[in-house]
Amino acid sequence: MLTCRSVWKKLTPLARASSTLCRLNVRRAVLNNGGPVRVPAANMSIGPSGGGREKQVYVALVGAATLVGGVYTYRTVTSDQRRYKERLDDISSRPLNLSTQQTAVPLKESEPSASEATETAVEATETEPVAEPEPEAAPSPEEPIPLAPEAEAAAPTETTEPVPAVDATPALPQVPSHAPYLLIGGGTASFAAARSIRARDPGAKVLIVTEESELPYMRPPLSKELWFSDDSSVTETLRFKQWNGKERSIYFQPPSFYIQAEELASAENGGVAVLSGRKVVHMDVRGNKVKLDDDTEISYDKCLIATGGVPRNLQAIERAGEEVMKRTTLFRKIDDFKSLDKVSREAKSITIIGGGFLGSELACALGRKSSESDLEVMQMFPEKGNMGKVLPEYLSNWTTEKVKKEGVQVIAEALVKSVTLKDDKLEIKLRDGRLVKTDHIVAAVGLEPNVDLAKSAGLEVDSDFGGFRVNAELQARSNIWVAGDAACFYDIRLGRRRVEHHDHAVVSGRLAGENMTGANKPYWHQSMFWSDLGPDVGYEAIGIVDSSLPTVGVFAKATAKDTPRAATEESGTGIRSESETEETAVSPVASSTPAPALEQQNDNYGKGVIFYLRDKVVVGIILWNVFNRMPVARKIIKDGEEHADLNEVAKLFNIHED
Repeated sequence: MLTCRSVWKKLTPLARASSTLCRLNVRRAVLNNGGPVRVPAANMSIGPSGGGREKQVYVALVGAATLVGGVYTYRTVTSDQRRYKERLDDISSRPLNLSTQQTAVPLKESEPSASEATETAVEATETEPVAEPEPEAAPSPEEPIPLAPEAEAAAPTETTEPVPAVDATPALPQVPSHAPYLLIGGGTASFAAARSIRARDPGAKVLIVTEESELPYMRPPLSKELWFSDDSSVTETLRFKQWNGKERSIYFQPPSFYIQAEELASAENGGVAVLSGRKVVHMDVRGNKVKLDDDTEISYDKCLIATGGVPRNLQAIERAGEEVMKRTTLFRKIDDFKSLDKVSREAKSITIIGGGFLGSELACALGRKSSESDLEVMQMFPEKGNMGKVLPEYLSNWTTEKVKKEGVQVIAEALVKSVTLKDDKLEIKLRDGRLVKTDHIVAAVGLEPNVDLAKSAGLEVDSDFGGFRVNAELQARSNIWVAGDAACFYDIRLGRRRVEHHDHAVVSGRLAGENMTGANKPYWHQSMFWSDLGPDVGYEAIGIVDSSLPTVGVFAKATAKDTPRAATEESGTGIRSESETEETAVSPVASSTPAPALEQQNDNYGKGVIFYLRDKVVVGIILWNVFNRMPVARKIIKDGEEHADLNEVAKLFNIHED
């Protein structure tokens, strides 16, 4: 083929010269004679006239070159048409969505050299025009560029290393463009709302969008039962034994409960889909749509915001730098539990900062675990006693002693001034000059409600309690509701509040789901919360429990059945709020056993009831090692009456029965 090209390049100047000579002879004859005349044949060479043999050779060469060029052109066109048809057939036979399949990394086709490109251009201009096939459509960005047969055949010889395969990690699910019910957040409140929506509207299509990679799960076991598991693989299975010995998973439902996000629109009977690993970054309230962090948009008919909160941190730790932050855990998610479990196996000392529910539960859990190893566990807080912001002082002091018996070193009235890393140890300097050295810090100092969407959505954030401000129906706008930790709601009995507990997430999520389907019900079912200091001491609470309020406590001697373990055996569940109902409690028959005088000055706090008062009305109740009596406490708060003798009210809980 290259020989034909060389011959053609040599003959081209000769053909052009001969053609020019013929035109000049014809023009000269016409001008001299004024009309057409017989013109002698022009020499077909650039040399002198004559030489018939040379003309014959020239004609033969031109003819041969023309024949070879025609054959080349025919073969090229035929090959191009065949390749074009094969590539069209290949493209049409591919699946529509190649992003979900594993493909080989496409090889980059080598570009032609400059000389080959020039030769091709010359051939295109000198040969007869050939009808070219229609151009192929450009492949989509998600689709690998198909290789030509020549490139595929040459690929193995172009590299000595095997072509790497694409990572087999499953692709992110396809985002539906519309969701009739859109739930932002994948926590307890969202799951409760989804279940409530489906209960009232069996064909409802619900989409949950969550930043976490996990399906909806319950958080309480992360600081309770999971730490007491005997299973060494508990961090992988996330299954645990409840205090009653029954085993369950931390997840509300298995993966089979949910449908795929891309199937939501076509699901004949509806369903619940979870879009994990995605974050809603913008809300267009007027347009009824949201934008995700990858600029994908989802429109909705009704929307629930259940974004929860993020753990707070101490400024002293944030100012300390990256190395200190690496040795600090802000406990909230499954990943936090896994990482802290690993730290507890490797570190020699862990210090928990915070004396609230979470800090105390983790302190007791790690303290008991330290008895099996050389782990040193310390808990520090600014209050005088453990749970000092919730419990009355005498009970806070008793709880502090209980935590110490679990193997925890308690450092009370501790205000952190600075944290530094020195000699591979964290040094916590307190404002009173005390210095505490440790390997790892767990900051359990509260939760900050996640209200990032407030600005773009134009929603109001409460200046006193934080969170999205909603009405008694948990509604922020005509088609937007808020539930869980991020909701600052109006309680028709206790006023405006914001609650950060599991049962509130269940109750508010369920109510929001009902109202999203047209129930229009106000918030009246008081949520409860509970905390366990191990399997033997626990309490349940409802309403406003604040140690700054006046309190009245009635206590009695505890028995073997007055423990969290016994309570779960009776109710059949480790998440005690699941045994609660919304039915109005019917007051049980009061105990005939005479009640003793109010006990606040002794240390016999086996079991009892603590009433929190505001303007002589009970606004909060703690049941200390008293279980399955929450409907009674709920009714007392709902009634909102003054009680002359709370000792008589305590009889309703039958705490004096053996």
